[in-house]
Amino acid sequence: MLAGGGRPSHNCGLRHDAQQVSQPLPWYAHAHGNTRCRRRKPLLDSGADETAGRGYLAVPESGRGPGVLVLHAWWGLTPFFRGLCDRLAGEGFVALAPDLYGGPTAATVEDAERLMGEQEFPQMHRRATLAVDRLQEHSAVAGDKLGVIGFSMGAAWAVTLSTEMPDAVAAVVLYYGAAGGDFNAAHASYQGHFAEVDEWEPREGVREMEADMRAAGREVTIHLYPEAGHWFFEDNHPESYHAESATLAWERTVRFLRGQLAPPRDG
Repeated sequence: MLAGGGRPSHNCGLRHDAQQVSQPLPWYAHAHGNTRCRRRKPLLDSGADETAGRGYLAVPESGRGPGVLVLHAWWGLTPFFRGLCDRLAGEGFVALAPDLYGGPTAATVEDAERLMGEQEFPQMHRRATLAVDRLQEHSAVAGDKLGVIGFSMGAAWAVTLSTEMPDAVAAVVLYYGAAGGDFNAAHASYQGHFAEVDEWEPREGVREMEADMRAAGREVTIHLYPEAGHWFFEDNHPESYHAESATLAWERTVRFLRGQLAPPRDG
């Protein structure tokens, strides 16, 4: 069972000089570090769905880098996931977290379960795919191949994007969320971070996903964390957060994304 949503088929010291961010805002771009916050125009015309363009974008100090999409868990686009974009920008990536819910967030498991259940799949799907397109088009993004990091519910969406948009998605990082898909259609390499014992994501489902990926010829590495549980990476949930595991997972994630998305050298 995938916490935060099942499968789609069915702090870095930033100074927010322009405006204090307390709610998801349309396509914010931040320079990482102690520099002025840069607000950009919305990257898309959302048409009838005015929430389709909600999200958070962070760019590195250099102003350019590989693009990485961050797909939130069933809590919605909370400050934690915006902060993760800032951390990725600090590592040289252009990081975008689309708001798959279009505004609301949850702080408790009960509220998150209810909130996720209220969402419409086609609308979430549109928001996710639009985010891929707009990140590819962004002038700060180097290259046309993207990385995607998904957390729990967001991990299922990461798998979906990798199989539906194979020419765009080159690297996928899954945090405590396994999902099925047509991996023969994908071109991506995969890395997974899972608790060794997780009541929300049983090991059998992870093994099945890994086997399907390998059968399709995909490159996949699954990391298990024996002392961790579900949501172990999210430090805003102290009852679940495991600092040692989170630190190791972060180091592995950054190394993987750099290896997969590094631009080819001339000559």
